[in-house]
Amino acid sequence: MVTFEESKQQKKLGEIRKKEEEDTIKIIATKYKLPYQNLLTIPVDIDALRIVPIEDAKAGGLAVVQRVGKNLQIAVRNPTKNETKKILEDLTRQRFTYTLFMVSGQGLEHAWEMYKQIPKELVVIEGEIKISEAKIEEFEKNIRSFEAISKLLEYVSEKSITEALEIIIGGSLAIDASDVHVEPQPEGARLRYRLDGTLHDLTIITKTMYKFILSRIKLTSGLKINVHNQGQDGRFTIKMREAEVEVRTSTLPGPYGENIVLRILNPKTISLELENLGMQPWVEEQMAEEIAKPNGMILTTGPTGSGKTTTLYAFLKKVHNPEIKIITLEDPIEYHLKGVEQTQIDAKRGYDFASGLRSILRQDPDVILLGEIRDIETAETSMHAALTGHLVFSTIHTNNAAGTIPRLIDIGVRPNIIAPAINVVMAQRLLRKLCVACKKEHSLSAAELKLTKEEIENLPENIKKPDIKSAKIYEPSIAGCERCRNTGYKGRIGVFEIFLINDSVEGLILASPSVSEIKKAMFDQGQITIKQDGTLKVLAGITDFEELKKVVG
Repeated sequence: MVTFEESKQQKKLGEIRKKEEEDTIKIIATKYKLPYQNLLTIPVDIDALRIVPIEDAKAGGLAVVQRVGKNLQIAVRNPTKNETKKILEDLTRQRFTYTLFMVSGQGLEHAWEMYKQIPKELVVIEGEIKISEAKIEEFEKNIRSFEAISKLLEYVSEKSITEALEIIIGGSLAIDASDVHVEPQPEGARLRYRLDGTLHDLTIITKTMYKFILSRIKLTSGLKINVHNQGQDGRFTIKMREAEVEVRTSTLPGPYGENIVLRILNPKTISLELENLGMQPWVEEQMAEEIAKPNGMILTTGPTGSGKTTTLYAFLKKVHNPEIKIITLEDPIEYHLKGVEQTQIDAKRGYDFASGLRSILRQDPDVILLGEIRDIETAETSMHAALTGHLVFSTIHTNNAAGTIPRLIDIGVRPNIIAPAINVVMAQRLLRKLCVACKKEHSLSAAELKLTKEEIENLPENIKKPDIKSAKIYEPSIAGCERCRNTGYKGRIGVFEIFLINDSVEGLILASPSVSEIKKAMFDQGQITIKQDGTLKVLAGITDFEELKKVVG
């Protein structure tokens, strides 16, 4: 009978032998000039295993452990073995391309053991994920809360990456989440969705499942699976019944592993028309007049996630007709617009905003959408385009509309170019809308009432002041309801401020004005601020005071 001490010693010897085998393979790998991998520590793609039958894999001493389209990652024990060479030649005839790496015998045994698992619903192809129609219908019908998604994940096997990804991605589409965050922690990985601009915790997934998910997402997004110490960016497509949803992937190294963020670019989220953005009637009327002009520049400003892309696309929809040519220059192209020629920045090939804009101008466009103004060359080229018969839409990073002119002057643009080129500057933010099904009445505190009165009293004379006393103020229900996923909010609405560049303002710009001087000019024009727009929406029962304070200040 083996004693406990003997058993312990045997186990230790076994671990030493395993380490020795891995160390030996590392040395042999350098001889063959192939990379080495410990197959016991990296995820194996079960779908990829099916490419080579188990009998052939064992005979050839190999395993196809990862696949993205026709690109394979193949683990081999001895690349010079005849049976191995025959299998590789056969894969080449099938038009597969592959990368080899050396593994130990125990690593291959581990991979062969996983042949017992097969994928079911999720199909992964290079650059795309296709979820079965039956599953999409099931998610749309049954998933009504974050808790429902968490419960589904609780019953998924650690190694069933197919089912886990299906739930994570299908769930995000079912509840209209804009982002999926997978954040490794000491005990596992935290899974979160961003809905209406706010992050919500779902669950903690196991370390094993996290590794499988990371590997699959990297491969599908065209990222390097063996790079863990630097950030990477990629993208893939979700094939749906009636539309294709683009997903932007970002990975970032952290203390417990790589953080993953998936940005869900659902076309239906940018299908808004100008009339549905949430502008006050007089602001919408002024913007429609500016968009109808044949030339000039319209600038939007606001932080990331403030809805600038949605607004710019709404402008394009407003001006689009078969008689004009529209070209965009984006970084990257987030949504595809029918009838619009869209081009994407490629800095590695020298196609940046400045050079790309010069190329676009040679294509004789009527309307140009420029993703962002970042430097003086791009700014001056776009403004010259606005002065020579083109209508130009673009964005610039400032905190408010009044800060745009000083910002342009600060990066080196001459005031005598800015003044005649720009038609209007617009700043915006997004506020969550109260769920109409469960919102409840709210009485403003003394401090809230004071701030509200100040904003209303300071409205320009041309704006009708609402009666604060008779207005019904609302707040979100703490428990929420099924319609709003128990958050108290459903959807978002924009708050805006605009600054028209008219004759009197042109003279002001030539004198390099301060932000305070421009704010006074805005007031003289009868324009409201973002905070005043938000206050009007609070008094209209669309959003609540806390949301306004959180987003606008």
